[in-house]
Amino acid sequence: MNSLTLIFAAACLFAISYRFYGLFLANKVLNLREERITPAVMYADGHDYVKTNKYILFGHHFAAIAAAGPLLGPVLAAQFGFLPGALWILIGAVLAGGVHDAVVLFASVRHKGKSLSVIAETEIGTVAGKVASFAILFILILTLAGLSIAVVNAMFNSPWGTFTVLATIPIAMIMGVYMQKVRPGDIMGGSIIGVTLLVLSILAGPYVAADPALASMLTFSKKQLALIIPAYGFAASVLPVWFLLVPRDYLSTYLKIGTIALLALGIVFIHPDLQMPAISSYFFGGGPIIPGAAFPFVFITIACGALSGFHAIIGSGTTPKMIANERDILFVGYGAMLVEGFVAIMALIAASVLVPADYFAINAAPKAFAALNMATVHLPSLAAQVGEQVQGRPGGAVSLAVGMAYIFSTVPFLKGMMAYWYHFAIMFEAVFILTAVDAGTRVGRYLLQEMLGKVYAPFADNGWKPGIIFTSALFTSAWGYLVYTGDIATIWPLFGMSNQLLATCALIVGTTMLIRLGKAKYAWVTAGPGLFMMPICMWAGYLNITKNYLPKNLYLLAGMSVILMLLMTIVFIEAFRRWYALLQIEKTVTDGYGDQVLALAEEQTETLVHLPLQE
Repeated sequence: MNSLTLIFAAACLFAISYRFYGLFLANKVLNLREERITPAVMYADGHDYVKTNKYILFGHHFAAIAAAGPLLGPVLAAQFGFLPGALWILIGAVLAGGVHDAVVLFASVRHKGKSLSVIAETEIGTVAGKVASFAILFILILTLAGLSIAVVNAMFNSPWGTFTVLATIPIAMIMGVYMQKVRPGDIMGGSIIGVTLLVLSILAGPYVAADPALASMLTFSKKQLALIIPAYGFAASVLPVWFLLVPRDYLSTYLKIGTIALLALGIVFIHPDLQMPAISSYFFGGGPIIPGAAFPFVFITIACGALSGFHAIIGSGTTPKMIANERDILFVGYGAMLVEGFVAIMALIAASVLVPADYFAINAAPKAFAALNMATVHLPSLAAQVGEQVQGRPGGAVSLAVGMAYIFSTVPFLKGMMAYWYHFAIMFEAVFILTAVDAGTRVGRYLLQEMLGKVYAPFADNGWKPGIIFTSALFTSAWGYLVYTGDIATIWPLFGMSNQLLATCALIVGTTMLIRLGKAKYAWVTAGPGLFMMPICMWAGYLNITKNYLPKNLYLLAGMSVILMLLMTIVFIEAFRRWYALLQIEKTVTDGYGDQVLALAEEQTETLVHLPLQE
């Protein structure tokens, strides 16, 4: 199959879905209205609640949600062949991921920008809210640890990539000061400054790496980066959003979308054939990268590109506190998810254009690859061109970088630049992931403040600086410890299952809110994907425990999996009980008073939920 066919199908499907299904969600299901006051306006404090232009907010939101999932997940899932991953991305992004992101963002905007756990407590009950709080905090720690380890593996001993990633921090600060203090609202001027400085930093990268003194200053080991990245997360969590977080994410979005657009143009220009078969011999299990079968493991391996619980954390964390207009939820929530789905398709193509033997040689451990009795084809030449040893480096990042570099360097006027494109791709992946780390850390701080605020009231005040510093330090220490002591092979499988389990929880909570708002006839839009993913996540968790963790004596990870699955089961049971109670009330109202009274009740409920909730 030619890669151009897959790109064309994805672009058409996502565009049509946004135009029709997205508007259906906005107009019929969520009933988004411009005149409703959002938390960014009602609770404006210049620190967390900041009214933000929808294009800048799209950049922040996309940069925050687009982490390792849409890049590495599709690469790893290519083991099953390109077709299972492609179908899950195309269908999942439209019917599950986009719906999930839009509904969670909508729910948080209607609940004063509060987190998913607070929404669960309000919509379902106290037990569900408290259980969800611990589960979400637990999942967020695992998520940030997994993402940060991916950054560490991409940046260590790479002065070029490290320089470019670090340069985005002062550039973002300059942009933030310019757009907030020097010329407030001058988005065009800030964008020109940021993009210009970013291009200069990328061009300067090779020269920095070639200078012995500068290169030694920017060459860090894995342990050093495991300390630097949490320190950055702490700073991003404490500083005002306009100073570092939003402009940096907005800036990195130019790099992300620009690179993906360039990759798409490169694929269109050379239209390579997909070397990976549609269905591989490992579809039913036994693969050297993912030990299980495509069903259910493709659904938890490809996370952010189709459906991701991490998006619920961002969608009920930083983003709802910056929504200026309720109608922006469609563009920011649903739109950003579709763009991420397109990113995932690009990553899948970049992996699938490699000869299968070369793909497995990069992503499988040396011993596992030797057992396949395969001979590499182009890999020795590719390794020589990029100037690094690429075989036996599992995780997806290296094979994605090799695939991207191969596509770029195949364009006639870009030939001979394989090494440049490879290191650029490694840097691109690191920036892609790190922007999710800073937003996720800030959301973790919000969640801790909400939880500790019930014990000591000042913690609930987002303006109380001692509380901000304490919760930020506590949270970054938790996931930073896992980064320093763990590795991606032990944390990533648990992250994949827990991430999709959280997405399922968010869909179930969103369904509860729709039923309460009198939208039971539309509840299928969230209940459908939620009920589909629930048994898949539980099944994958069970297989992880029995086939992966226990045979390797990983009792801690097995225990963590069991606890997480039990916590989520409690939330699901409480939600189903709430569904039954709400539907009984609706049935009583309909049978007793007719559809006109039900419509009036729906209108009053929407009005009430928009009012400030009781603390």
